Amino acid sequence: MESGPIVRDADRDDVMAVCRFGEEHVRAHYAPLIGDEEAARQVRMWWNTANIAGAVALGEVVIAEDGGRPAGVGQRGLDGDEHVIRKLYTLPRYRGLGSRLLEVLIGRLPVAAGRVYAEHLVADERAGAFFEREGFTVERVEPSGVVRRVRSR
Repeated sequence: MESGPIVRDADRDDVMAVCRFGEEHVRAHYAPLIGDEEAARQVRMWWNTANIAGAVALGEVVIAEDGGRPAGVGQRGLDGDEHVIRKLYTLPRYRGLGSRLLEVLIGRLPVAAGRVYAEHLVADERAGAFFEREGFTVERVEPSGVVRRVRSR
C-alpha cells in the first residue's frame, strides 16, 4: 500500500478546498516576494471560486491529498495554442511532490503537444530552480517580472 499523498484529478467537490489552499498557502508564499497587497490580489484573481471551478470543469486541475487534506495543487491550461502549467504548489513539508504533480499534469496533455510552458516570478527563485531541475529552460523574461520557461514533452 502506498503511503503519503495521492495525486488525482480534482472534481467539483474539491473547488472550495483548492481555493482555501491558495488563500492559506500561496498568499503566504508570495507575500515576502511581492508584498502582502499584491499577494492578496494574485490570490483573489487566480484562486477564486469561478476561476478554479472553470478549470476543474475542463479537467485542468490536479490535487495531491494526504489523509483527505490538500498537500499540493497543480493546474494546466492553454495560452492560445500553447500548453502552460498555471499553478504548481505544495506544502513545504511535501518537498518532492511538485515533480509528481508536474508529471501528472504533463501526462494529461494531448499526445500532439510537443512542448509545455511554465511561468513564475523572477523573485521566486525556488520555482526557478525547480523548473530548471525539471528540464525547463528560460524562453524569455517579461518586463512584468515573469519568467517564461519551456520544455519539450
